[in-house]
Amino acid sequence: MEILTRPLRALARPVLLLLLALAWRPLAIAADADTLEFAVKGAYLTKFGLYVEWPPGVFAAPASPLVLCVVGDDPFGAALDSAVGREQVDGHPLQLRRLKSLTREAGCHVAYVGAAEAPRGAEALRGVLTVGEARSGGVISFVIKDNRVRFTVDDEAAARNGLQISSKLLNMALSVKPRPGKEGH
Repeated sequence: MEILTRPLRALARPVLLLLLALAWRPLAIAADADTLEFAVKGAYLTKFGLYVEWPPGVFAAPASPLVLCVVGDDPFGAALDSAVGREQVDGHPLQLRRLKSLTREAGCHVAYVGAAEAPRGAEALRGVLTVGEARSGGVISFVIKDNRVRFTVDDEAAARNGLQISSKLLNMALSVKPRPGKEGH
């Protein structure tokens, strides 16, 4: 009997390690997918400002920073820090701020409002491009369609915030809620 159990014991550890590795693989793949998703969303956040006409007086000076805020929980981490890097939007260097809540005094131009903050954070704020997840309110909402990060635009909300969204960005959107008096997308 000892002769039979010794080879089984010798196989038990490698088999156990293999089973553990296979069990952890889906978790690692899911973590990689989340990391990639938020890296793509972060890249979008740094570029949205290129397609927005801001109301007069939003920038204190011609070269003052365009402030990108993450409000509430930060799903981006270091990926957004590196995406912001030395980026500029129409001569305005990007500046990143992380906030617990969004207020008029925060000085944000683009504000990603986390899901937990969405009910109170996506209200109309003059001169602020609010961005969030699907059905969170705000001007731009991220959605996942066919395993790709896409977005919708609420041009009516943009009008309330005093923003003019470029037709280029509107054409890239999955859908557009038009501002009053304009045809749909």
